[in-house]
Amino acid sequence: MSTDSNDRESLNRRMRVLVVEDEPRLRHVLTRAIPDMGFDVAESARGDDALRVFEIATPDIVVLDLNLPDMDGIELFEIARKSWPSTEFIILTGFGSLEAAKQAIRLDVVDFLTKPASLGELEFALDRARRRRMGTMELPPNMERETSVAETPPEAEPAGTLADIERAKIMEALRLNDGNRSAAARQLGISLRKLYYRIAEYQHQGYQI
Repeated sequence: MSTDSNDRESLNRRMRVLVVEDEPRLRHVLTRAIPDMGFDVAESARGDDALRVFEIATPDIVVLDLNLPDMDGIELFEIARKSWPSTEFIILTGFGSLEAAKQAIRLDVVDFLTKPASLGELEFALDRARRRRMGTMELPPNMERETSVAETPPEAEPAGTLADIERAKIMEALRLNDGNRSAAARQLGISLRKLYYRIAEYQHQGYQI
């Protein structure tokens, strides 16, 4: 079946979410809540089991804990992204830090949620993942066009989730480069395309960029 046929099929079914989390209680909460958000759900407590799920029925979205008993979550992400590039990832971690946010930018995951994330945060992240999976987020017609960015107060501290830290870091890079998106992408160590995806997401959320 062609990629286009697979994409058309995905519009006519509930998307599949794979929860990869070794903590039984949290995994149970997530797998009970996600179907009510409009998704089919599968679960795995280990990285090797998760890869077997990929082989049998590739998930559209993965909710991935970074700390697994048999492999590092980043290792699992890199293996899956190489073999199944259309799958979207939401990262769960108990280690909220600026370094983790920097890593999230380079990984191009949908969201980076710190435990304990609320079900509301998860539902919002899953909606973003669904839209990205369906290809509804479009880049501006002229990616090379440089535009101005609203000033972010220098003293503003990134707070809340790692997604907040990531957004603050991107906006700060844009501010320091006077809105030059190519320069900001180079400073962040990410592609210009990835930066435009993030900016489109923030504008959808109502941020002035």
